[in-house]
Amino acid sequence: MNLVIDTNVFISALIKDGITQEIITNMKTNLLFPEFEFDEIKKHKGEVIEKSGLSEKEFDILLLRLLNYVRIIPGDISFKFKKQAEEIIGNIDKDDVIFIATALAFNARIWSDDRHFQKQKAIEVLTTKQILGVF
Repeated sequence: MNLVIDTNVFISALIKDGITQEIITNMKTNLLFPEFEFDEIKKHKGEVIEKSGLSEKEFDILLLRLLNYVRIIPGDISFKFKKQAEEIIGNIDKDDVIFIATALAFNARIWSDDRHFQKQKAIEVLTTKQILGVF
C-alpha cells in the first residue's frame, strides 16, 4: 500500500512523541511525502519547536529520523497530475492539490485528519484512527 502523508500529520509527529510517530516508524507500507511540503515544515518550525519543547538541534534530529521512514516525492512527478488533482480538490482546498496529485501518481491513499479531504471521493483518505485499525 502507498500512503501519502498530509503535512499536518507529519507535523504532529514532530510535536509529540506519540502514536503518529510510532505509526510512521513502524508501519510496513510505502509512506510518501511531497517534496514541496518541506516549505510548510520550515514555515512552522518555530511553532513546532515551541509546542514540542524540543531544541532546534533536537527538532532537526527528529526530522531527519522521521524522514528515514518516508519517500520524498519530487514535485515534477506530482506535477504531471496537477490538473486532474485541481479538478478533484481545487474547489475545496487549493493547498491540498499536491497531496491529491501525489496520490494519483502512485495510486495511493492519503493519511490525513483534515475533514475537507473527505469532501472529495476520487482518492481514499484514512484518518489516524483508521490507520490504527490497520496498524
